Amino acid sequence: MRVNEKFLSVQGEGLDAGRLCAFVRFTACNIRCGYCDTEYAFYEGADASQDEVVAWLEQTGVRLCCLTGGEPMLQPDLPELMERLLGLGYRVLLETNGVIPLGRVPEGVVRIVDVKTPGALRRPESPPDFATSRRFLKSHFHYPNLALLRPHDEVKFVLCDRADYDWARHFVAEHGLAERVQAVLFSPIHPGLDPAELVAWMREDRVPARLNLQIHKVIWGTEVHGV
Repeated sequence: MRVNEKFLSVQGEGLDAGRLCAFVRFTACNIRCGYCDTEYAFYEGADASQDEVVAWLEQTGVRLCCLTGGEPMLQPDLPELMERLLGLGYRVLLETNGVIPLGRVPEGVVRIVDVKTPGALRRPESPPDFATSRRFLKSHFHYPNLALLRPHDEVKFVLCDRADYDWARHFVAEHGLAERVQAVLFSPIHPGLDPAELVAWMREDRVPARLNLQIHKVIWGTEVHGV
């Protein structure tokens, strides 16, 4: 396995926000979001065995762990590691972009699936109809993963602007996400989208989602690694 960093902090997002959490960040990612805040994980890292990862987690003394990236599902042995951690009594969170099939993810893992919006992948040269283009629809999400979602999972949308918000709101309604998972998370890019403005939109539309702020950035800022 290729590991970028390991650290003990508080979970900054989702329903476990604020809880002590042991993070294992894996190297490599298969997409390039315009707002990515962990570009250093694209290539940097060192090889580590499952035993080394488990030994580090055990010495933290914390039973909540988050497997993230990059894109952790690019690690071929990740399903085996997750099964092992569940057997040791860990609450396992998997942060994934959902582009890779999730059929091998063990049942007990909490999948935090980040559905990429048009704003995440749009480039200056993208056509005006990018949000409905074949290129976007083929690359932003692996749609069969919707059938694999479980009631304890979470689905996240990182929103760049009003167009992203409207797109995400329709996606949630079209696929009945609020009835299928324990939380739908709307995350404004930071910096870029004022959380107060996003809340105003959510209030107006009565969206069945939670505002999701990255509290680790509130505590330590945007440039610090390992937090």
